[in-house]
This record gives sequence, C-alpha cells and structure tokens, in this order.
Amino acid sequence: MSASAAVIDSYDAVLFDLDGVIYLGPVAVAGAAEGIAELRGRGTKIGFVTNNAARPPVAVADHLVELGIRATAADVVTSAQAAAHLLINTFGAGARILAVGGEGVTVALSEVGLVPVHSADDHPVAVIQGYGVDLKWQELNEAAVAIQRGAHWVATNIDPTRPTDRGLVPGNGAAVAAVQMAVQAEPEVAGKPYRPLLDDTVSRLGAYHPLFVGDRLDTDIAGAVNAGLDSMLVLSGSHRAEQLFSATPGERPTYVGEDLHALLRPPLDLSQSDGEFRCGAATASAAEGTLIIHRNGATEVEAIWATAHAAWWGADHGLVFDVRDALAQLNR
Repeated sequence: MSASAAVIDSYDAVLFDLDGVIYLGPVAVAGAAEGIAELRGRGTKIGFVTNNAARPPVAVADHLVELGIRATAADVVTSAQAAAHLLINTFGAGARILAVGGEGVTVALSEVGLVPVHSADDHPVAVIQGYGVDLKWQELNEAAVAIQRGAHWVATNIDPTRPTDRGLVPGNGAAVAAVQMAVQAEPEVAGKPYRPLLDDTVSRLGAYHPLFVGDRLDTDIAGAVNAGLDSMLVLSGSHRAEQLFSATPGERPTYVGEDLHALLRPPLDLSQSDGEFRCGAATASAAEGTLIIHRNGATEVEAIWATAHAAWWGADHGLVFDVRDALAQLNR
C-alpha cells in the first residue's frame, strides 16, 4: 500500500456492523451517510451485517434509508438469517422451529421454508433464539421446555449488551444466559464471533478480499479473525481504548479509526524499534509492567494505536499492566 493510499484501496468490499458503527439506536453516527456514499462512489461492495435479529432485513434497510444511507434488503444480512440457514441445512424445508424473539426471527425462518411455532407443545425439532424488543418471559419458558425435550438450540447471537444512543442495554446474550440457567445445553451460535453470519455475507457479496468494520472486540473483531478477514475497530460504539489495550490475540484488529471515515484515509503509520512503538508523533513502550506513553502532540487515535501495540507486545511477553494508568497518561 502506498503512503497516500486509503485503507479501502486494498479491499473490494466492506462488511459493516450496524449498532455502534452506522447508528446508535435511532441516531446515525456522525458522517456515516457521507462515508457510505463515498465508498459506493468508489465502487466498493457493501454489506450491512448485524447480530441484532429483532428486525427483518427490509426494516433494517428502511432504517438506513431514513438516516440518509442508500440500502436495500439485499444489502443486509442478519444473524437470524444465518441461523435459519443453519437450521434449513440440518432439518430441511417444512421443519417446525420454535421462534423466540422479534419479527426478524420468524421472517428469516419463513424465507427459507421453515415453519415457525411458538409453543414447546407444537413439537419443534429446534429452537431459534434471537433478540426481540417485546420479548416475553413465557417465550424463554417455552424455549427451555423444548430444549429439555430434545430440541436443537440455535442462538442468533450471544452479545451481552447492545449500544444505544442512551447507553448500553442488555443484549440477546443476556436472554440466552437466562435459558441456560434452566437447561443443560449450549446453543449453536450463528452470529459473530462465530463464522456463519460473516461467511453468508461474503458469499452474498461475491467478495474476494473484504474488510470487516465493527465496534466490539469480542464479537466483531473476533468474528473477523475467526472468518479469516482483516478488520477495523472504530471507536464510535461499545469498545474504546481501555478494551483495545486488553485485547487478546484473537481480538486484535488490523486497523483502528475514530469512525468509518478512517477507511477513506491512509492507515495509521506504525513503526517499532526495541520494544517502542511509534504512531505519528506518539510513542509507547512496555517495561516491567508499566506502559510509558508520550503523546507529543499526536492525535488521540495515533496515541491509542501506539499504546495498543505496546500493550499487546507486553502481554505477549507475560507482562501485566494497569490499563487505568495508560488511560490517565493518554488524557494528560
């Protein structure tokens, strides 16, 4: 990649997580619409990937359009769709599936020829559990009963939280954990960080070298790593510097940016010498359990990227850091 080339110039497609990357609940992330439009103008293939199974793709696309982002249902791939594909491949058309969650779950089942039911007494062969805004406790009861009777269990995703414009709220993982309290079983998971959702999206786009963009290390970035994709963490959603510094090898992004506009800029210039990492004017090093950071007038994201690499280097060499001290140094 040349010094002036944008990150996106090395890729033929971008897979975007939605919550925290494109929007925060009903509100668009600043500049997201303009960034997506510029990417489309470059001819980049775009897929919108969401672990949130509550809404069908057409509703997600309509929301994007309302926010000024051109999108159709074909551009959106949900974890409910990925879960439905797992189930149709296992049980075949016409199989009865207990549907737990929102409209997105039942629509995904019907799209592939599965029959959604809502009671364990309807003899479902499997349970699909996804997020629903109006999820009722009785739905969790039915899921638990069906699973105890031998139904296969597929969770659309196990995200513990969801980012909104008002803060973090419980995600589908919290409801899955509630069912797990009553059953001796582990669900098969379709959404990130597992591969089915991203594999479905790459296949639909016909992409040969895509980049995944997300705001969570444990789902988005880990999912990209599991699927063999390069990734970018944007700091507009759930995870920020604190989580980035503590990322395990399976959660470390290829790039970092303040928001998706980082795709349209050159990648941050990182160099290393004798355990010291430099990004822009910022330097960071790890020694004896301490992270030493000098911002030197660099941008915040440059300082974060240098510090993240120093922290990872130290962790890989058995050092343990107080991340709070690193954050304090960044904010001086």
